[in-house]
Amino acid sequence: MAKEDISHKGKILGITPLITTVQIISPSACSSCHAAGFCALGEKAEKVVEVQTDPYGFYEVGDEVELILKATAGLKAVWLAYAIPVVIMMLTILIMIKTGFGELTSALSGLGVVLLWYFILWLFRKKLRNEYIFKIKKL
Repeated sequence: MAKEDISHKGKILGITPLITTVQIISPSACSSCHAAGFCALGEKAEKVVEVQTDPYGFYEVGDEVELILKATAGLKAVWLAYAIPVVIMMLTILIMIKTGFGELTSALSGLGVVLLWYFILWLFRKKLRNEYIFKIKKL
């Protein structure tokens, strides 16, 4: 694994000839706190990721693995999911206000443009899925 890679530990939930399903458990920031078990903020976020099955990998359901993704792909995902939507929302709101529309209309237009952006991402989900390829490394 290179320095610039992003990795997460997980557990294999299922394996098919095409897809390997891996569960990632991301511990919260307060997992080291002695009261984390009593606090609702101390919950762990569980995510399920589908990865192309490696035909040469020898994995079984229940194996502890590490999922590795290039950092550049992670950065691109952040731009697509967060940065660009915020920019287009703010630009839409500012342009609408400057052209004489009310604040409510401008804000709703900004939200509408962001919804349109996420719909476009959803339309291209198969193409995007091919760009974000995780590699599995057995622990």
